[in-house]
Amino acid sequence: MEDRPIKTSAPLTPTRATAETILKIEGRHPLSGEVRISGAKNSALAIMAGTLLCSDQCRLTNIPDLADIKRMAEVIAALGVQIVATPGNLDFDTRHLRTAEAPYELVSKLRASFFVIGPLLARLGEAKVPMPGGCAIGARPVDLHVRGLQAMGAEVIIEHGVVQATVKGNRRRLQGAKIYLDYPSVGATETLMMAATLAEGETIIENAAQEPEIVDLANFCRSMGAYISGDGSNKIVIQGCDRLHATDYPIIPDRIEAGTFLVAGAITQSEFSVFPVVPDHLLPVIAKLEATGTKVIAEGPNRLRIKPQGILRATDIETLPYPGFPTDMQAQFMALLTLCEGSSVVTETVFENRMHHVAEFKRMGADVKVKGNNAIIKGVPFLSGAPVMATDLRASAALVLVGLAAEGTTIMREVHHMDRGYDDLEGKFKALGARIERLTATL
Repeated sequence: MEDRPIKTSAPLTPTRATAETILKIEGRHPLSGEVRISGAKNSALAIMAGTLLCSDQCRLTNIPDLADIKRMAEVIAALGVQIVATPGNLDFDTRHLRTAEAPYELVSKLRASFFVIGPLLARLGEAKVPMPGGCAIGARPVDLHVRGLQAMGAEVIIEHGVVQATVKGNRRRLQGAKIYLDYPSVGATETLMMAATLAEGETIIENAAQEPEIVDLANFCRSMGAYISGDGSNKIVIQGCDRLHATDYPIIPDRIEAGTFLVAGAITQSEFSVFPVVPDHLLPVIAKLEATGTKVIAEGPNRLRIKPQGILRATDIETLPYPGFPTDMQAQFMALLTLCEGSSVVTETVFENRMHHVAEFKRMGADVKVKGNNAIIKGVPFLSGAPVMATDLRASAALVLVGLAAEGTTIMREVHHMDRGYDDLEGKFKALGARIERLTATL
């Protein structure tokens, strides 16, 4: 058979067009009315893991409709738990929890799914959970989780990217222990508190995280019969019990979503109400808003009204563990500072890579310089709409805020980041009067 020459002049096969979801934002439209805040993402994820402690059935209410919630449900269902979802609710039947091994393909998509290690170890005496790995905003090591579980009698082996923990002995039950955390890690505090609820004896966690989500998880565990005291302080005491029972538990409102909307009112110079909220959870954000010259008024026990005063003054912020200024509000507040008169300094102390949004702000005319973990922001008279790309969850919200305040049109890509942690953000802004639309673009 004769060799045929290769035809170098043949036309190339055209690349297939791909579709991408984008957010189109028309800036400079005033907002008004009221916005309902969804259940707290970070509370819901930890409490979903906490349902594994129950030997019965649990119902969680006020559940936000988020991509991360769906992923966490997939992880828990893979362990043998039956889950029924209805709007705003999740029902868990954990009586047939059948495996202590969480699948890598699911855990790798959601860092919070590592929380299952504590409940699995407490309930089954063993757990095999893949390491969660890094993320866009910085490393979140699990060494504090591991050391705490070891103090409670677990044997832990980490190899091939998997954390394998077992409890030896006839009863295969964790033992109460005194644990000191080198850093008040929210994840480690939650993991160890859950593990301790079914341990034998008393566990004391010193230098514990104090976030409202810790208190919510403790309240959930108490609703199942757990004995926990001191949550909300830096010392949590847990008396272990043999069994936890069924419960019906509502998730607290999301303080980060509420803070995002309060900043939206300030940056657009718009007056509207947010509810339901727990005002005490928002004290650092409210204090900094008032430092810019923006009023936040309590309209009731669970409702706040943002009331701009026509001037925005520069102020400095430093992110810290609760009750300090939350790192999850850093990007959104920096968006506001780009339009404040004077110069501001933002210091990020919690995550080492949480300023990727600065480059996108600068595309819209912001004057921001980053040096190490500090950003120096010099306020500008106005911002201009531009094509931007969300780099992480909170950066996505910050870009929406900048787009709402900017002149012209902003197109935001990588919208999936926003969907991880905000329940219908564009729908809620639309209801307030924003010109914002989710579109499918062909690339």
